[in-house]
Amino acid sequence: MNFSNMLSRLHGQPESYDKKSKYRFGKTLGAGTYGIVREAEGPTGRVAIKIILKKNVKGNEQMVMDELEMLQRLRHPHIVKFIDWFESRDKYYIVTELATGGELFDRICEQGKFTEKDASQTIRQVLDAVDYLHSKNVVHRDLKPENLLYLTRAPDSDLVLADFGIAKMLDNKDEVLTTMAGSFGYAAPEVMLKQGHGKPVDMWSLGVITYTLLCGYSPFRSENLQDLIDECSNAQVTFHERYWKDVSNDAKDFILKLLQPIPENRWTSQQALAHPWLSGETATDHNLLPEIKAYMARARLRRGIELVKLANRIQALKMEEDDPENPDVPDPSTLAADQPQEASPSLNSTHGNDDTKSKSASSGKRSLSKAAKSAIFREVVLAKVREMKEEEEKKRITGEA
Repeated sequence: MNFSNMLSRLHGQPESYDKKSKYRFGKTLGAGTYGIVREAEGPTGRVAIKIILKKNVKGNEQMVMDELEMLQRLRHPHIVKFIDWFESRDKYYIVTELATGGELFDRICEQGKFTEKDASQTIRQVLDAVDYLHSKNVVHRDLKPENLLYLTRAPDSDLVLADFGIAKMLDNKDEVLTTMAGSFGYAAPEVMLKQGHGKPVDMWSLGVITYTLLCGYSPFRSENLQDLIDECSNAQVTFHERYWKDVSNDAKDFILKLLQPIPENRWTSQQALAHPWLSGETATDHNLLPEIKAYMARARLRRGIELVKLANRIQALKMEEDDPENPDVPDPSTLAADQPQEASPSLNSTHGNDDTKSKSASSGKRSLSKAAKSAIFREVVLAKVREMKEEEEKKRITGEA
């Protein structure tokens, strides 16, 4: 046993804690209820490390163990790979592959063209991953565009499914889950109603993603939970002529097979994989880029708000840390220097360890001070103006119709 190992034992650290010294921590990628995700440099290169505060999962340690067991069992080209895990006295660390190619919609916006045919092949990759999960009795429960990432910046990079924070392994194929899980706008009606749910919830989310990818807006647009539940339960999916006239009937049929309010009527991953639209042969060459760019312009407002929420969450987690001598939660005041400007995990630059970064960050600690807050305020105002213009345009088109 070397000196550092002995020191760890003296401080009451678990045996696996020795692995921590192999990693140099970099920027913060996100924060959730239980902890944060940070980029790090390790023996295998750049990785993502999810840091979970033990006190936040007290009584639910099994949940973390379940996630670890599940991640270790998953091996698929379109699912982010598990690398390692270790723990300290007060934290769990889960090391996974780092997807550096950016989010799906961001990447599309960088292209000169993105057709319905391209969309069908993109959705096929996601569906392959979902089908694999379902074959292993795993429900992801949080499928949304932000969790669809490209592995590298290479043009032919695989698209991977990330963030298994609320995924659940079913003990048997008939087990149902009853906890509220998922993201607003992508969660199936049975999830919002807190009814028993299982694999069909992923198929609903995939239907919402496909619809959004093909027209640049969501099929369900209510802004409060009760209205959204009503809208999804009725599932009146409308294909507005102005945006859908150049999209194939097969694409619309594929979406309708997934956006079924009754889970038993919803197509399974196996049924969906056999749908003719995924072959790409019936998909059109209609360019979807203008609609997707409009969607991303609206999303910038949400990202500004998320940046504020992220800083608040990091602040709360920092106050909950037990080990101030060896902190893993960064100071939220460095967030603007720490975070990509668009708050998305497209990681193009390398980052040094915490010591070098804290020096450079402290020299210009503007963070979520005036600069960031005024930028967010500007985005909010611009988004409101765009929203009003869109509303006027909709009224005009409805009037003409």
